Amino acid sequence: MTHDPLPNIDPEQLNAIDINALVGPDEPRHAPRILVLYGSLRERSYSRLLSEEASRLLRWYGCEVRTFNPAGLPLPDDADSDHPRVQELRELAEWSEGMLWVSPERHGAMTGIMKAQIDWIPLALGGVRPTQGKTLAVMEVSGGSQSFNTVNQLRLLGRWMRMLTIPNQSSVPRAFNEFDEAGRMLLSPLYQRVVDICEELVKFTWMTRGRSAYLTDRYSERVESAEAVSRRVNQSTH
Repeated sequence: MTHDPLPNIDPEQLNAIDINALVGPDEPRHAPRILVLYGSLRERSYSRLLSEEASRLLRWYGCEVRTFNPAGLPLPDDADSDHPRVQELRELAEWSEGMLWVSPERHGAMTGIMKAQIDWIPLALGGVRPTQGKTLAVMEVSGGSQSFNTVNQLRLLGRWMRMLTIPNQSSVPRAFNEFDEAGRMLLSPLYQRVVDICEELVKFTWMTRGRSAYLTDRYSERVESAEAVSRRVNQSTH
């Protein structure tokens, strides 16, 4: 498999994922499926550029990566859920085994474009929970000094969506100084942190995806399911 060039990587320090250290012999071995969301429609969008840089790294680590372009996605409640862009986003969410969310910080918060994408992904869809138990990594870019408002908000949303958010995160201040004319991220400690996050996301995805159903099995839901069965049986005997 060929990969996009990684000019700012020290190849001697970029280690392939040791799959056998993370999964058992009978667990799935297909490439981890990662969905990438970014939160800006600008022609030169630094959240998109950061997401593209991360996607190159994720592919190097052996992932199958798909990115959703938010252009044309309607506002939540301003269209029906059968809108083609909404359906595309939801299908990608179901397909994925992990996600990477990258948002600019605007007025001290994530952008509305970022929030709209997450709001269109329901907690449950036809008996399927498209985000529960899946891994998540969060990043932000800003035009000013470093802030963590947006990554903190994204973490809160990840918890609400019942996702397993990895410990590491990235906040890139003055993002206009961190990318060259071709849109590639420059070598810096900030870039090294992005590499760390991609490596960690892939490791956590390998380690948890085959155990997701067990990790998210809950007592309260088992009780509710037992009660639902009991009601159905009792109704059928009347």
